[in-house]
Amino acid sequence: MDIDFPLVLVVLTLVTGVVWLADKLFLKKHRLAKAGEQGAVDDDQEPKKPWLVDVSHSFFPVLAIVLVLRSFLVEPFQIPSGSMLPTLEVGDFILVSKYAYGLRLPVVGTKVLEVGDPERGDVMVFRFPEDGVTNYIKRVIGLPGDTIRYRNKQLFINDEPVARDFVARLPPMERWREEMGDVEHDIYLTMGRVSGAGEGEWKVPAGHYFVMGDNRDNSNDSRFWGTVPDELVVGKAFGIWMHWKSFTSLPSFDRVGGIE
Repeated sequence: MDIDFPLVLVVLTLVTGVVWLADKLFLKKHRLAKAGEQGAVDDDQEPKKPWLVDVSHSFFPVLAIVLVLRSFLVEPFQIPSGSMLPTLEVGDFILVSKYAYGLRLPVVGTKVLEVGDPERGDVMVFRFPEDGVTNYIKRVIGLPGDTIRYRNKQLFINDEPVARDFVARLPPMERWREEMGDVEHDIYLTMGRVSGAGEGEWKVPAGHYFVMGDNRDNSNDSRFWGTVPDELVVGKAFGIWMHWKSFTSLPSFDRVGGIE
């Protein structure tokens, strides 16, 4: 069962915030008055706080800062699969801009401030349309109104083939350099594998985006489950800050840098 961390963070921040505010406005005065009546403390000495109040005073400021940072500025993610190879490897820790596509309320995802929209070629994090919770990362291929076609491992956007150049043969993969306007990035195609179920033609509805993995023959993406509605967009991936594949290996910073 996946833990909805944003929801947990919001709930913890809300609970500790309410307790902190209640203590500032009411509980502290009551505590001091009661202690004074009992002669338990001097006038300049504060009695011991209840456990929940003490915890809330300690954690509320930290939780509030973390909530603001990850909800509206930058959120870290770890890459769990190879669907974005060779751009992103399993174990890459990436940074995602939460404001690139507009400011959204945590958990519900409602956009409260328009800043920008996903552009073709962006590496985008979004919540999986089939459950609305699991975070996925793919490349934006189709914008609202576009027609996307994929045949014989060739991508077409609005009937125009996407330009690409052969880079290297790395059996069982072939590496190609693909161009989408000003964006250039590498993709993998599996030698000898027919696209099969990944082939077809799709019209991108208004307010939706068509996404694909750079590891074209090994990616569960819009070719199989459809487009991503705008309300499920999380943010734009812009950098790798660490690589740590597993707890049995050491973290590495060799891959630190921007994401094409």
